[in-house]
Amino acid sequence: MTEPGTASSFDVLLRGGHVMDERNGVDGVFDVAISGGRIAAIGRDLPLGGARVENLAGTIVAPGLIDIHTHVYHKATSLSVDPGMIARRSAVTTLIDAGSAGAGNYDGFRDYVMAHSPYRILAFLNVSFPGIFGFDKGVSIGEATLREMLPVDRCVAKIEANRDRIIGVKVRIGGPVTGELGLGALELALEAANAVGLPLMTHIGGPPPSYADVVSMLRPGDILTHCYRPDPNSALDAQGRILPEIRAARERGVLFDIAHGMGAFGYASAEAALAEDFPPDLISSDVHVIAVEGPGFDLLHTMSKLLNCGLSLQQVIAMSSNRPALAIRRPDLGHLGVGAIADITVLRQMESNYVFEDVVGTQRQGTMLLQPEMVYVAGTSMEIARRPFEEPFILGGHHHH
Repeated sequence: MTEPGTASSFDVLLRGGHVMDERNGVDGVFDVAISGGRIAAIGRDLPLGGARVENLAGTIVAPGLIDIHTHVYHKATSLSVDPGMIARRSAVTTLIDAGSAGAGNYDGFRDYVMAHSPYRILAFLNVSFPGIFGFDKGVSIGEATLREMLPVDRCVAKIEANRDRIIGVKVRIGGPVTGELGLGALELALEAANAVGLPLMTHIGGPPPSYADVVSMLRPGDILTHCYRPDPNSALDAQGRILPEIRAARERGVLFDIAHGMGAFGYASAEAALAEDFPPDLISSDVHVIAVEGPGFDLLHTMSKLLNCGLSLQQVIAMSSNRPALAIRRPDLGHLGVGAIADITVLRQMESNYVFEDVVGTQRQGTMLLQPEMVYVAGTSMEIARRPFEEPFILGGHHHH
């Protein structure tokens, strides 16, 4: 074994990209060397040795993107999409499923989807025994309307048996999803999360219950997903101010996640929240059978949308890599420190005249789009898919690999 940093120890050298690694405080043009599936070195003008060299001048080299809210229990749950397709398209290395499966059908997700994917797939286990079983085009049946559908003991037992891949509990709260049970579903989900000592991710839908009531029950480290949903039940009061209960929750350590989806990103909410100095903690897509067709599309598109809302490139990258890794208590992911798993996403920021749209039809003219250039999962180069819904809007000709 040669010493780390000697030329012969590198398999791949990613040369001259702009490295953005929030965890390690790296923000500048550096070479990144990969050896044995891990980050071997980061520095300027690293020796080539026998490494395969990728010249990445003009690109952004980021920790592998982590989409903390997806639905990828493909073919077994009606709302889910193919994780490979979505990962190739959006340059993601880790997909986290947000409660597609419950205790009653998690084993199939583990054995038939996770076990066969080259990507990292982790899950929030739905506190509802059947998971999200009735969601499709023209179909919407709530999974948390009856106490009997939320057997806490079964959720806890399934998590205890699968701590390698289950990283938290999920519950959907609001409107017809919880019906009469309402906050009772949140109480049961918190009971399960407390029993296993893991974070809870809660969806906030239309009222009742209110956003304020839901967020007030969350603990430090819990995640409120769909944080910029439009009215009714947005994060803002009638004067366009962030609700005090929401500010209090952030002070307490509750995390706020975008999860664009088909109903959860409104420009009125997002712009007012950003103007109020209330950025998200996490950016995610909530990609599912409907959202995948737009206006959410996937994580990369959602990142571009927030970049065009005025977040910095550094923030957008951090909220899609380092911060989700920490939120799911997987500090081994989401950074590019020496010795870290070589999950790497290489992006290019392209000038674009794409007109973005939110879930209620409000449009905003954009000026840039992030595009995938290259992806590595544990040092293995992954295929990138085209983005036909964005390509026609990229200025200065087509983007080739």
